Amino acid sequence: MAFSFLSRFRIAPDREAEFLALAAQMEGLAKAEPGTLGYKFYRLDEPHMFAVYESFVDEAADAAHMAYDHNKPLIESMIACMDGNYVRELLHDLSATPGE
Repeated sequence: MAFSFLSRFRIAPDREAEFLALAAQMEGLAKAEPGTLGYKFYRLDEPHMFAVYESFVDEAADAAHMAYDHNKPLIESMIACMDGNYVRELLHDLSATPGE
């Protein structure tokens, strides 16, 4: 079963252009990573609010994504653009019972 989640976060208004460039880079890199099923950033209705949908074959593939040397500086830079923390919501297949 896939390991998928949606993370929501606010970007500081003065860092939005920087964040958009970083997000585009990350989307491009994630497409080529083994074990990545889906990876896409979205702008939300509320100003300066964004989300990223991430889906991997398993939790280990997510951990590998976070650990790749090419991603580490991008992740740090994106987090530096945030105004506050992010909230991660796990997504479960309809056939699965959450918590199992």
